[in-house]
Amino acid sequence: MTRALAMISGGLDSILAAKLIKEQDIEVIGICFRSYFFDEENAKRMTKQIGIQLEVIDFSKEHFDMVRDPKHGWGKNMNPCIDCHSMMMRYSGELLEKFDADFIITGEVLNQRPMSQNRSALDVVKKQSGFNDKILRPLCAKKIKETQMEIDGLVDREKLLDLSGRNRKPQMALAEKWGIKDYPSPAGGCKLTEPNYSIRLKDILDAKEDVTEKDIHLLKYGRHFVSENKTKVVVSRTGEEGEQIKQLLNNKDMMFFTANFNGAMVIIPEGNNPTDDDLIFACRLAARYSKGREEELVKVKFGQVSTEFDMTKDVNAMTQEELDKYIVN
Repeated sequence: MTRALAMISGGLDSILAAKLIKEQDIEVIGICFRSYFFDEENAKRMTKQIGIQLEVIDFSKEHFDMVRDPKHGWGKNMNPCIDCHSMMMRYSGELLEKFDADFIITGEVLNQRPMSQNRSALDVVKKQSGFNDKILRPLCAKKIKETQMEIDGLVDREKLLDLSGRNRKPQMALAEKWGIKDYPSPAGGCKLTEPNYSIRLKDILDAKEDVTEKDIHLLKYGRHFVSENKTKVVVSRTGEEGEQIKQLLNNKDMMFFTANFNGAMVIIPEGNNPTDDDLIFACRLAARYSKGREEELVKVKFGQVSTEFDMTKDVNAMTQEELDKYIVN
């Protein structure tokens, strides 16, 4: 029986491509990638809707190394789509033997994204993957050159599609036909496509050579500020977000909170080596994002996480002008 590996991003296009091939009585196994910037949760929901197996591949470290310096550059934000797709295809190609599969499916649509899905970019992705002759794009197959899989009769070209451009109506109609109702918005699963996250990521990549996994995950939460001394300070927005941040902390991180008023959690992550001015900076942020912000002075307690927080400073709250000056996003 013919078998294909479908690269499942978690979006609608990739699952439609997989379903289209499954409709030809070809066995389809989903392949999803996990990195610091996206995970498999959407892919799990999508594959359940069409009844295919899903394998999750964690390529976080290699993917991050590529994101720092992509051969073909970034897109509108920090998304290196051409190099990312090439890397995913290479990994998928290397799995063909393991799963005794014949070819790879992707959900790419010609000209849907002007920079990463034009004809030239699609060709670059295939060539750079190292598995040029094993890649099938079912949704736009009739708009591009016939593949070896079609020539050999593994796939019926007449049952493939000729989608092109940014119009999503054909995909939505197919989803309705096949009962696929639970799907995210386009590019909804990748943090690298989000403008604010990209600003934070670029800032930390410029500031630090040894960026850690923890640094990357912290970028997802709170408000981020950088002092005159280039010390990073993170302020939680909600209690729930504060709890999420706590899960990332250890006793090398510093925490700040107002002693007599309810307020946000403020942290200086490990590796920043704050000066006394930086400690005052963090304390003033804690005062600003507390119910005592209008007071002349606010007492702020701070210390290493999991300690007694026995250090205090009485500070005035940071002004709006200062917030605007030091905020990263």
